[in-house]
Amino acid sequence: MPNITLPDGSVRSFDHAVTVAEVAASIGAGLAKAAIAGRTDGKLVDLSHRFEADADLAIVTDKNAEGLEIIRHSTAHLLAHAVKELFPDAQVTIGPVIDNGFYYDFSYKRPFTPEDLQAIEQRMGEIAKREIPVHREVWPRDKAVDFFKGIGEHYKAEIIASIPAGEDVSLYRQGDFIDLCRGPHVPSTGKLKVFKLTKLAGAYWRGDSKNEMLQRVYGTAWAKKDELDAYLHMIEEAEKRDHRKLGPQLDFFHLQDEAPGAVFWHPRGWRLFNTLIGYMRERQEEAGYVEVNTPDVMDRGLWETSGHWQNYRQNMFTTVTEDERVFALKPMNCPGAVSMFAQGLKSYRDLPLRMAEFGKVHRYEPSGALHGLLRVRHFTQDDAHIFCTEDQMEQECKDVVALILDIYKDFGFDNVRIKLSTRPENRIGSDETWDRLEGALAAALEHMGMAYELFPGEGAFYGPKLEFVLRDTIGRDWQCGTLQVDMNLPERFDIHYVAEDNSRRRPVMLHRALFGSLERFTGILIEHYAGAMPMWLAPQHAVVMNISEGQADYATEVAARLRKAGFRVEADLRNEKINYKIREHSVQKLPYQIVIGDKEKAAGLVAVRARGGQDLGQMSLDSLIERWRREVEAKAGTV
Repeated sequence: MPNITLPDGSVRSFDHAVTVAEVAASIGAGLAKAAIAGRTDGKLVDLSHRFEADADLAIVTDKNAEGLEIIRHSTAHLLAHAVKELFPDAQVTIGPVIDNGFYYDFSYKRPFTPEDLQAIEQRMGEIAKREIPVHREVWPRDKAVDFFKGIGEHYKAEIIASIPAGEDVSLYRQGDFIDLCRGPHVPSTGKLKVFKLTKLAGAYWRGDSKNEMLQRVYGTAWAKKDELDAYLHMIEEAEKRDHRKLGPQLDFFHLQDEAPGAVFWHPRGWRLFNTLIGYMRERQEEAGYVEVNTPDVMDRGLWETSGHWQNYRQNMFTTVTEDERVFALKPMNCPGAVSMFAQGLKSYRDLPLRMAEFGKVHRYEPSGALHGLLRVRHFTQDDAHIFCTEDQMEQECKDVVALILDIYKDFGFDNVRIKLSTRPENRIGSDETWDRLEGALAAALEHMGMAYELFPGEGAFYGPKLEFVLRDTIGRDWQCGTLQVDMNLPERFDIHYVAEDNSRRRPVMLHRALFGSLERFTGILIEHYAGAMPMWLAPQHAVVMNISEGQADYATEVAARLRKAGFRVEADLRNEKINYKIREHSVQKLPYQIVIGDKEKAAGLVAVRARGGQDLGQMSLDSLIERWRREVEAKAGTV
C-alpha cells in the first residue's frame, strides 16, 4: 500500500502499486490531462513510472521549466521520426535539448533543402495528430547494439557500444520509431502541438572535423502558441540587430580570414571601445582600484605554477624560442596579477589591494565556434584582482556585486540574474577550502538580499564564481560579469602578507570582471541598442550639414565649436542634396543631425533633428550644448 506524499505535504494512500498518471488522476481530471511527467526523489520519471512503496511525488506539467524541457526533448524525437518516414535511408545520431529548443543530427546522402525542412515539419504535425503512445523499454546493451546495426543505424549502434558492457539501456518507442534516450518523455505525440523548425546547419560527427559532416536540423518547441510567436518575433528582431551586420554598416569594425577571431577596429568602433575603457577606468578609480599592466607573453613555468598548463593547455597559444624556452600568450590575467602582488613585502595595512587591468588575452577557440565579437580568440578583459584578508572577503564581495549592478544600470540593463557556480570535478584545492569560498559568496548575496541560482559543478578550476546574466531589450540573456573567490592561486604561488601580529598569512584573491570581454560587451551593446547608441556612448554625436555652398563656412564654425565643447561632431560639406545627406546619415544611427541653411546662418542658429527623424526646430548653440550635456550626464538612453 504505497503512500504518496505530494509537494503540499498531503498524502495519498493506495491499496495497489500506482503510476504517476494514476496519482495525477486521483488529484483531479484537469491535472491528469495536463500531466507530462513526475519528479520523485529529485529524479524525473515518465507518467508510466510505477510506485510499489512509499514515495514523494510532484506532478510535472508544461507550466514547469522541467515540463518544457521534456516537451522539447520529445519534439526532437518527433523530428527524427518524421525524417525516418520521409527519408528512410537517413541515419539518426543525437538530438539534445538546447536553449529555447532542440536539434537533431542526421547522416544522409544529399543535403536537406528548405523545401525538405517544410515537409519534415508538416510530417511532424501529422505524427503528433496521430497521438501515438510513447513507451519506455529497457534492453541489454548488446541486444540494442545488434538491433540498431540490423536496421542500418550505425551511428546509434556506435553510441550504444560506448556504454559499459553489461549495462542496460533505455529506449523510447513511438509507433515504428525507436530511439535511445534516458527520458522521460511525453506520454503521447499528441502532447506536442507547438513547434517550428528554424534552420539547417552542418555538424561533424562527435564534433571532430576528421569525421563525417552531418546535417543538423534546429527547431523550437513551446507549451503555448503565443510563446512560440513571441520567440519567433524575438528571433526576427535579433536578425535585424545582428552586430555582424550592423558593425560594418555603422563603420565600427570588420573581421577577415587572415586574422580569425580577431577584430579590425575602425575609428568609430575604436572610439566606442575606448569610451567603455574610459568609463570603467573612472568607476574603478572611484571604487579604490589601482590600474596595472602585465606582459602578454610569459614562460611556461608560470602557467604550470598557476595550474593553467595542466587544466587549460589545449586553449593556449604557445611558442618555443631558439634556446628552447616555451612561452605562452596569456589566456588569463590572473598569474600576472599574482606576480605583481609578490613584488615587495605587503602588510595588512595594504589590504584590500584592488588591482585592475585592461589585459589582452588570447585563447584558442575552434573555428566553428567563432562568432563575430561574441566569440573571439583575441580580446580585452576588464579584469581586476583583489587581495584581501579572510575577514575582508565578504565585504569585498558585496562591494563588487553592488558595483557591477550599478554599472549595468548605466548601460540600460536593469534585469540581471546572478548564478552561483560551485566546484567542478576537475579542480585544485581541498574540499575544506572550497567549502569556505562557496560559503563566502553565498553569504555575501544572502546578506545583500540578492536572489541567485545555484549551478553545481560549473565553477572555475581554482574557485567558485558568481556570473551576472543580463537580459537585453528583446529578452535575450547574456552572461557577462564574473566574481571568483580563490585561495588556491595564493597558495600555489606562495604569496603572503604580514599580519598585525607580524605573522605571515595568505591573502584571499578575488577575480573580478564586469564587462568580461570588451569585444563581446561591445557586440551585446550593438544588438541591445540596435546600433543606436545613447548619447554618452555614441562614437559620433552629430553631423553638421550645409544646404548649399554658401553656408559651408558657418557649418565648419558650428562643428568646431561643438567639438571644442567636448562633443564628437563631423561636418558634411559635400555638394549633395540635403535630403540625400539626411538619409545617408540616418543609416548611421547618429543621435543628432544639424542642418545649416541661409536662415540659420543669418540668425546664428542651428536646425536640429534627433534620431528617428524628430524635428526639434531651430535653437542656439548654447541651448544645444546644454541639452547634450544633460543627455550625456543621464547616461543610459531609451532603447
